[in-house]
Amino acid sequence: MTYDGQRAMFEAYGRNKYTATGVIQWMLNNSWPSLIWHLYDYYLVPAGGYFGTKKAMEPVHVQYSYDDNSVAVVNSSYEALQGVKVSAKLYNLDAKEKGSQEGTMNVGPDSSTKAFDLPRVEGLSTTYFLRLQLHDSAGMQLSDNFYWLSTKPDVLDWKHKKDTVYTPQAEFADLTSLNTLPAVHLDVKSKKEDQGSKTGVRVTVRNPSGSLAFMVHLRISKGGGAEDVTPIFWSDNYFSLLPGEQREVTASYEATDLGDKAAVLEVDGYNIAPQSTEMR
Repeated sequence: MTYDGQRAMFEAYGRNKYTATGVIQWMLNNSWPSLIWHLYDYYLVPAGGYFGTKKAMEPVHVQYSYDDNSVAVVNSSYEALQGVKVSAKLYNLDAKEKGSQEGTMNVGPDSSTKAFDLPRVEGLSTTYFLRLQLHDSAGMQLSDNFYWLSTKPDVLDWKHKKDTVYTPQAEFADLTSLNTLPAVHLDVKSKKEDQGSKTGVRVTVRNPSGSLAFMVHLRISKGGGAEDVTPIFWSDNYFSLLPGEQREVTASYEATDLGDKAAVLEVDGYNIAPQSTEMR
């Protein structure tokens, strides 16, 4: 929830930048569990909100617009992008592709540009998924993004809005089918890399199943168990893998933060079978 909420907040500003009045990010971290404004916790463990924010703040970013069902490219660099390719694919809950759209466009510097409206697709499951990708003219990937959506949309109760503080909802999207996703056991390979005073970690995660691996979460623990190695800096986390997909992510931490304990890679997620492996 925090990943989704944080990403949406910063993406909304990115799409409407210089028209929007700004973003209120009141709290970077907090000492209690929270579903809003929560980037990392009291112990410096990065949360879903951190990675949702990180995704939304990519210098070159492809994103979904909840208000009008369109796709936009936000370019926060000061260089124009010529001939970039935007692709969108829609998947049912069973990870089967149901529709797609793509286009080629030019994007100005420091700009937000609508790419296209998503197609109306018949037969979508109530909870469905959207994969967006952006490639440059040479085929190199510049950005990717993944959304879980509902054919029953959120409806805000604008009549009872309280200034900028609170807008109640009249109706809620139906994402309950996420709880029916089959369990997925991931193929995980990892290795440590000496980086002087720091230890680097390189992890390759592959989804060998026929189902979506939703919100894959990686952490390094001290000898296995509940205590995380912190602070730790992951290149990405809380990501999703379609059937057959794989992702390589990296992390780094101070070697002395382990003390005399072994580094153990812990893998879990929304529908991920937990596993742990001592790093070597």
